[in-house]
Amino acid sequence: MRLREKLHAKLKECISFGKVRLSSGKETDFYFDGRQVSLEPEGSVLIASLMLDEIERFGGVDAVGGLTSGADPITSSIGVLAHQRGVPLRLFYVRKEPKSHGLGKLLEGPQIPRGARALIVDDVITTGKSILQTRDALRAEGVTTVGAMVIIDREEGGREVLEREGLKVLSLFRKRDFLP
Repeated sequence: MRLREKLHAKLKECISFGKVRLSSGKETDFYFDGRQVSLEPEGSVLIASLMLDEIERFGGVDAVGGLTSGADPITSSIGVLAHQRGVPLRLFYVRKEPKSHGLGKLLEGPQIPRGARALIVDDVITTGKSILQTRDALRAEGVTTVGAMVIIDREEGGREVLEREGLKVLSLFRKRDFLP
C-alpha cells in the first residue's frame, strides 16, 4: 500500500461526523482529531514523508512550523525526516501568547534569518485563523510566509481566506476525501 493510502486509512479512523464545536467557536459536522495520527509513530512518519515531498516540490522553503500545539508533532516529524534526507530546514513554533517569563518570546526555535521563507504547517484548516496568527508572528521577525500546508482542509472557507491573503495552500487531503 502506498504512503498516501496508508495515511488515508489512519486518518479515516480519527474522523467523526456530527455536531462539534471547534476552538474558533464555529460548529462543524466533520471533526478530525489529528493528534491521534500525528502523535502515533507510523502516522507521524507518513505525514512527514508526504509533507516533506510537497515542501521539496514547492521549493525555496527555509523554515517550517506553525502554531502550537497542532503543528508541534508535524513540525518535529518533518524536521527529523528532513535531517535524514539532507534537506536543510529550520523549525519553529509560535506560541499563542508571548511567554510571561524568560525572554518573553512568541516565536520559538533556532533563529530564523530575516528574509527567510517559511511554510506554515497545521493539522487542519477551517477558518485560517491559526495560520494567519502564525504568519503575523513570522512577519514581525522579518520572515516571509510563502504558504501553508495542512493534513486536512475542512473545506469551510479557510483556504479561500488564506489565498486572498496571498498564501498558497496545500493540503494532503480534503473533507470530500472522507465523505461516504
